[in-house]
Amino acid sequence: MGSLGWQELVIVLVIVIIIFGAGKLPEIGGALGKGIKEFKSQATDESPAEPIASTTTRSTRRDEPKVVETREMRADEI
Repeated sequence: MGSLGWQELVIVLVIVIIIFGAGKLPEIGGALGKGIKEFKSQATDESPAEPIASTTTRSTRRDEPKVVETREMRADEI
């Protein structure tokens, strides 16, 4: 896969200007630069990432009584 030449970059820039307009380009460039900077800082960060809390886990309260079902065995079940 080859690299992009200056002609391809000009074509991409013209398409971006048509889609977003010239007024939005500085805003888009700033957001893109901020995103790249944040990504690089997170990639070089040596501290472990925070675990993501699962939404499917149910928290249990300690003061809730646990219910244990017991049943008597009959003599023919032994």
